[in-house]
Amino acid sequence: MENDDHHIVPYRTFLIVLAVLIVLTLVSVVITKIYLGALTVFIALMIAVVKSSFVLRVFMHLKFESKFFTLMIVGVSLLIGLVIFGTISDYLFR
Repeated sequence: MENDDHHIVPYRTFLIVLAVLIVLTLVSVVITKIYLGALTVFIALMIAVVKSSFVLRVFMHLKFESKFFTLMIVGVSLLIGLVIFGTISDYLFR
């Protein structure tokens, strides 16, 4: 850890993030009810990415860590996205 100070996050921040996560969950449920073809999965995955970024930054205190950790998480997320994209494209074009 770059900075060993304790970071006190106000409860209001947690409540706002909780509200955003609940709204995004409801949006993803509504999106699955609408037929958009292959876009349904893409939109659901993008909503999941946004929700996971909120969890990483706020609840796991990534915003207080060094930029190296942020860069590593972005890199791993892009790698996972590439693997998922490759799998979906293989499935769609068979």
